[in-house]
Amino acid sequence: MKAYAQPIKRLISELGKLPGIGEKTATRLANYILRASVDDVKKLAESIIEVKRKIKFCKTCLNLTEEDICHICHDKTRDHGIICVVEEPDAMAAIEESGGFRGTYHVLHGALAPLDGIGPDNLHLGELMRRINSDKIKEIIIATNPDVQGEATALLIMKMIKGKNIKVTRIAMGVPMGGDLKYIDKMTISKSLEFRRGM
Repeated sequence: MKAYAQPIKRLISELGKLPGIGEKTATRLANYILRASVDDVKKLAESIIEVKRKIKFCKTCLNLTEEDICHICHDKTRDHGIICVVEEPDAMAAIEESGGFRGTYHVLHGALAPLDGIGPDNLHLGELMRRINSDKIKEIIIATNPDVQGEATALLIMKMIKGKNIKVTRIAMGVPMGGDLKYIDKMTISKSLEFRRGM
């Protein structure tokens, strides 16, 4: 980075702070920005500022929205008695794009990770419990990631809801469609057998 002028070094440094962006990728992005037209760079900068100014959490589910209540929570055709709990807005978007779910969501904005300083107070579990206590919720679908943090978060949510007259389910985990069993890891095969269903 020594060869670059100070403003370019600063841009590379700022781009390198983005998740999944290392120094090489940050340098490629900086060079792309340098080659782009002033108009395109202005549009990029304005879109970043607009997102920071306009986007906020939905007051119900904590999804990212421009309004106080997101379009999903506002939709009367959805089943508001079912809440699908996800870690991040991108997981919610993936479920939405599948087209197979017509309930509502609750976005935690993270998962339990004590080593990274993320405990129950850092997640939006209080808001979830308020929804459960005030609305007529019949089912909670836990759709946290199938990793250590996601499983710990799922167990905590199950403990919090225990004793309430609410059905708690966990998304199925297992072999992906079109997958070949000989290439599937042991944990996935184990979960596939555990969550087997009738035909």
